[in-house]
Amino acid sequence: MTDTPPPRHAQIDWDELGRPHSRQYDDIYFSKDQSLAETSHVFIEQNDLRQRFAALGAGECFVIGETGFGTGLNFLYAWQLFEQLAPADARLHFISAEKFPLTRDDLRRALALWPEMARQGQALLAQYVAVHEGYQTFLFDNGRISLTLMIGDAREQFEKLDGRIDAWFLDGFAPAKNPDMWTPELFAQLGRLSVPGTTLGTFTSTGWVRRALIAVGFGMKRIPGIGKKWEVLRGLFKGWPEEQPLPAQIAPWYRRPAALEGPRHALVIGAGLAGCSSAASLAARGWQVSLLERHDQPAREASGNPQGVLYLKLSAHGTVLSQLIVSGFGHTRRLLEHLQRGADWDDCGVLQLAFDAKEDQRQAQLAGAFSDELVQRLDRQQAEAVAGITLPSGGLFYPEGGWVHPPALCRWQAQQANVRLLTHHHVLQLRRVDGLWQALEGERVLAEAPVVVLAGAAEIRQFEGCAGLPLKRIRGQISKLPVTAASQALQTVVCADGYVAPPRHGEHTLGASFDFHSTDTVPTVEEHRSNLELLREISPDLAERLDIDQLDAQRLEGRAAFRCTSPDYLPLVGPLAEAGAFAETYAALTRNARQVPDDPCPWLEGLFVNSGHGSRGLITAPLCGELLAAWVNGDALPMPREMAEACHPNRFMLRELKRGKA
Repeated sequence: MTDTPPPRHAQIDWDELGRPHSRQYDDIYFSKDQSLAETSHVFIEQNDLRQRFAALGAGECFVIGETGFGTGLNFLYAWQLFEQLAPADARLHFISAEKFPLTRDDLRRALALWPEMARQGQALLAQYVAVHEGYQTFLFDNGRISLTLMIGDAREQFEKLDGRIDAWFLDGFAPAKNPDMWTPELFAQLGRLSVPGTTLGTFTSTGWVRRALIAVGFGMKRIPGIGKKWEVLRGLFKGWPEEQPLPAQIAPWYRRPAALEGPRHALVIGAGLAGCSSAASLAARGWQVSLLERHDQPAREASGNPQGVLYLKLSAHGTVLSQLIVSGFGHTRRLLEHLQRGADWDDCGVLQLAFDAKEDQRQAQLAGAFSDELVQRLDRQQAEAVAGITLPSGGLFYPEGGWVHPPALCRWQAQQANVRLLTHHHVLQLRRVDGLWQALEGERVLAEAPVVVLAGAAEIRQFEGCAGLPLKRIRGQISKLPVTAASQALQTVVCADGYVAPPRHGEHTLGASFDFHSTDTVPTVEEHRSNLELLREISPDLAERLDIDQLDAQRLEGRAAFRCTSPDYLPLVGPLAEAGAFAETYAALTRNARQVPDDPCPWLEGLFVNSGHGSRGLITAPLCGELLAAWVNGDALPMPREMAEACHPNRFMLRELKRGKA
């Protein structure tokens, strides 16, 4: 007998008027008659948000932290108010934790209670897909409004956050109903993330909550409540108490570089998925971006395949890479809602076959580690029913996955406001003059700006600061197979050692090969034949439906390009340091790897990188575009600090020093 897994979503009962009540906490989500009035009084008024929104300066970002997302009422109300009062170029970033998120159907039902916010509610519902554990990023109004929804325990999630909060909505079920949230450990995180002037509003006026908030630096005041609530609390952060030990400090090689002076203009070199994602994320923050591409249009290299797969190769052990994949998958799925389903993408699902006993065992562990909304284990008969063809085995099915036409995503990102795409711009060299980076082709200056983002896969090693990055190129070739009447039965992407996708524009995409040695991008007959053999292993039935015995490999169309990956399979995203100065500054690590010198990192001012996404670029590159933009702009990071550090380009120089190999 196996234990029943705990519920992942909120367990809700609805009263006779259609209002939600939590079974987990035996408590209401909001008052029966005054939900909007309470939100206004407790969170908007006690944080002075009307005045503060109206007073924001050009390009400023206001950050709200919330300890319980619930139905999203507070977020939608703050969003609506921000639109009404804030300057057009100001931004709102709402960061909220939720242990038990509502299902999409329950959220739709709850949001229907507030027709006053129907537009914002519909926008949230449209993106409320692939909401799984960890940090989930939502972008609205072309990035002017952003939501980081942290799925999990509030204390654990805020403990991982790197950012600054301007106003707190200390919400959630009452302390008596949900004591696990209202803890000194959570309040310590509120203090850590606050700065002098940060405000706080909360429904509860419980004495020990007030005292605990005072203990971490807030000045607290009781305020008359609303309705049946006699009192609420209002807080103002004065500073971290001297008698309290400081929170753990970030190592200097992972700290943020100093904010850059000068115009908010950036050069992004390379218009594949990493470059286009970086450009779009910076542009949403008000940066003017010049996107430089050596070819005639975006996505001409590894990002140019007709069909890429939203393939989640996960670990049952909760590795950083696995967490990145889950968060990145959700972000990409939400972005795809902007594209044309059927032509640019399709959420047909992805089936990963259990092709041998070892893979079957791995899949059994995975199915137990993740919710069935993300991944389902199917036997052979179930898998065949999903795929529409005969298969050699069952496997794991990712119902929210599917295929994407990567050039469509790149083009959409490159067309965002504030992005200027410059094709036929082949950057061969960078030099820094008077605080600006100049992108050169020979002696010709193509463009200049205070910030440069290198996003050209392994080619970035030709530039200063990147020569030592351990990036490797892996050639991959796909084959295009003409659809037949019989092959149209394929309903989902099917993967084993390779993959085959349902048809797009009359062709199936089949691939992709792995070649660590070839440097040629001309498709070869040998690899077309190898791909056809991959198809026989995936499904002899589909191979027969496509009549591959009659296909002439010499006449098949396809394309080859180079994936770019790192030794630990994590991307490289963030600011770059000067290698020689880094080794000298932190030479003590070669003698004692445990010590943490406090010397500032010798950054290459204004130089950043976003590369090394391997075969997972569709899943990791868009989220890493947000991470890159947060590094550049000084925003709260869109992923846990541990994950951002695991993706930091300094990690490799740091490892070499600790191994005594500098």
